[in-house]
Amino acid sequence: MIELYTAPTPNGRKVSVALEEMELPYEVHAVDLMAGAQKTPEFLAINPNGRIPAIVDREAGGFPVFESGAILLWLAEKSGRFLPAAAKPRSVVLQWLFFQVGGVGPMMGQANVFYRYAEEKIPYAIERYQREVRRLFEVYDRRLAEQEYLAGEYSIADMATWPWIISHDWSGVVVDGLEHLQRWLGAVGARPAVRRGMDVPKPWNPRPNVEKFVAGARKMLV
Repeated sequence: MIELYTAPTPNGRKVSVALEEMELPYEVHAVDLMAGAQKTPEFLAINPNGRIPAIVDREAGGFPVFESGAILLWLAEKSGRFLPAAAKPRSVVLQWLFFQVGGVGPMMGQANVFYRYAEEKIPYAIERYQREVRRLFEVYDRRLAEQEYLAGEYSIADMATWPWIISHDWSGVVVDGLEHLQRWLGAVGARPAVRRGMDVPKPWNPRPNVEKFVAGARKMLV
């Protein structure tokens, strides 16, 4: 049994999507970020960085894993699914997984901060991060012109990336003109396991109450 500590964020949902895709049994522990539950001693014992998601694998003696990319790798190896065993195709999956973890996630996160959450609007910062996010989207679009999925076959790289890119409106970035990326968004989003995973720990709302959501998010930035 996997114990999943999560909240309704792209990073959280990438793990619930993976658990659904891999058909691994799991128990959800919703972490109230607004209340600071991720900073309690109990949670810090699982993830010393105080961020979600995190898992505890009871079948591995209560082994904790934090960082979403590391969690996806752990789950893929545990299930034997969505990560090739052969060296070269495995490397391709990991390249696109790390590209999400080190690129589009952090850049969209900063775009969200300056475009949505910061009370002081700094045009240079907003434009800088939105421009970089769009550039990364164009990298994906070129890749998806050649492959159906990021690594050829559907993999943990797609699971990691989709929950972020589908929220592009929140970052103020459009996907207009990126037909291959749009095709991929539709294909991944049509998967039943993806739809189920996106509703963990609560139903996904692509257009939240903006004022309420922003007010809550600002508390976490302090």
